[in-house]
Amino acid sequence: MKGVNVTVRLDEDVKREFDTFCDNVGINITTAFNMFIRATLRTRELPFPVTDVLQKNNAILERGLEALREAQAHAKVIGISEMTLDDINELIAESRLEG
Repeated sequence: MKGVNVTVRLDEDVKREFDTFCDNVGINITTAFNMFIRATLRTRELPFPVTDVLQKNNAILERGLEALREAQAHAKVIGISEMTLDDINELIAESRLEG
C-alpha cells in the first residue's frame, strides 16, 4: 500500500516529550499515529475519553440555559409575556458583562 505524508503541528515541548515516550515503549511517532488512527477507525470512536471537553460544553450550555431562565423571569416581572430573540440576546450580553 502506498503511504502518504500527513503534517501535524505540535508544541515543541509536547513533541519532545512524546518522542521520549515513544522511544520508551519501542515505537516511533509514525507508528503511534498509525495505531491511534487504526484504533479510531476500528471502534468508530476515539480510543480515550474526552470528558473534559464534554464537561466544558455542558457548563457553557448550562450557563446559557440559566441566562434564558433569568430572561424569562425578568420578562414576567416587567410585564412582557413574550420576548423577542433580540431582547433575550441583549439580556444575555448584559449578564455576561456582570458575570
